[in-house]
Amino acid sequence: MEWSGPGRIIAVRPHGETSAVVEALTPEHGRHAGLVRGGRSRSLRPVLQPGNRVNLVWRARLEDHLGAYQVEADELSAGHLMEDATSLAGLNSACAMACLCLPEREPHPAVYEAFEVLIGALDEIDLWPALYVRWEAGLLADLGYGLDLRKCAATGATSDLVYVSPKSGRAVCSEAGEAYKDRMLKLPAFMRGEPGLEPGDVEAGLKLTAHFIERRVLWPADRRLPDARARMIERLAAAASA
Repeated sequence: MEWSGPGRIIAVRPHGETSAVVEALTPEHGRHAGLVRGGRSRSLRPVLQPGNRVNLVWRARLEDHLGAYQVEADELSAGHLMEDATSLAGLNSACAMACLCLPEREPHPAVYEAFEVLIGALDEIDLWPALYVRWEAGLLADLGYGLDLRKCAATGATSDLVYVSPKSGRAVCSEAGEAYKDRMLKLPAFMRGEPGLEPGDVEAGLKLTAHFIERRVLWPADRRLPDARARMIERLAAAASA
């Protein structure tokens, strides 16, 4: 068995004394792991960093084997982002979420393409946090658990949508949700494609996506949100208050 193509490294773990098991997010093969022989060498360590884009050749005797990767560097994004702790935290969180939420070897090309856009924007602090929230919402949708933010679940209204039902994942307008607002999740306008970003919008968006990712994706598999995501939120809060 053999395939070749691009991918973004999302996780690396040691294997033996000299090798590494690398997980990559690929457009055609989804989250896919492979053994890189000599992956802990001085020459390969800078390449095998989460967030780096690489060209991959995967070979295995049988399709269900781990197989081995041949890796060639394409874009070493991780080294550039090392200079900014907040951007690096965003990168680490996105990689951890992809590892945790995506089924192995199941193609999700839309998630991959959005991941590429997010990585490309990580040096723009005014842009990437909102893109990150949208990426998590898109991840939910691609896994079959998309939020319905088109109209109010109670009235059918398409305007003044400010809440999301924590049970159904459907939008609720201000009038219909007022009596239950303490139990509702806030819906930031940018998540409906509206222009502008208000203070607290990213925080609200992260709470919204976390709620449904936990309940619909992670908890049924006895998993929890990764520490890398919590560290990103801490970094974003510190950057906002600086």
